[in-house]
Amino acid sequence: MKYVLLISDDESRSPSNEEMDADPVHQAWEADLRRRGAERFGVRLRPVASATTVRFRDGETLVSDGPFAETKDFVGGVVLIECADLDEAIAIAAGHPYARWGGVEIRPVWE
Repeated sequence: MKYVLLISDDESRSPSNEEMDADPVHQAWEADLRRRGAERFGVRLRPVASATTVRFRDGETLVSDGPFAETKDFVGGVVLIECADLDEAIAIAAGHPYARWGGVEIRPVWE
């Protein structure tokens, strides 16, 4: 079964790419994904300040810089995994370093 992990973070606590690369917990999580053969795709997103939000209402395209909602939490990355079931997806998500201070939402993929 395929799931997308939406990695949520608080920008004020978000580590740099270099800090993530040096973090033994993050290294262990990536090693676990390799061992399981679960990761299909994963990317880290740039800060929410660089976002552009698009809406189409009543025939008009509305474009705004930055996020739509004012919030500290933001989606900082996405990972597509394939694993046996939701229990395995939960185990993978629980091991993600951001689960310690942010959150990891698990969403099943329509297939």
